[in-house]
Amino acid sequence: MSNNMKVSVKVSEKEFYKKTTKEIEKIARQVIAYGLNATRNTAVESILQGSKSGETYQKYNPRRTHTASASGEAPASDTGFLANNIITRTEPNGLSGEVVSQAEYSEYLEFGTGTMGARPFMHPALEQNRPKILARLRKLMG
Repeated sequence: MSNNMKVSVKVSEKEFYKKTTKEIEKIARQVIAYGLNATRNTAVESILQGSKSGETYQKYNPRRTHTASASGEAPASDTGFLANNIITRTEPNGLSGEVVSQAEYSEYLEFGTGTMGARPFMHPALEQNRPKILARLRKLMG
């Protein structure tokens, strides 16, 4: 054996950075997808489930009895249009997205009007899921 032999290992900072960044992006995509879906599902459930304590009245075409939500409650479902039009949108890179209520009247329900109190369903859904989303992030970041 020669005394002139050397063994060297080079760890490239650039390669480590690329690997770490890809791992973090993968985790971020998972957490974002989870958060968007959980928030959407909670918003839809708040509309479709639970009894509402607002006014009960007759509706026509088709004829039916409807109990509206009271101010401060999630909206009461009547036709299912509001709940069926809450969607998630994710950017192509998966690193950002949004939950969108596409019904034209969504904003009036969420924030109220001059004559109707708010029936929030989007913000409460996010706040209900915020701890779960953060817990998922902590778990995946391990």
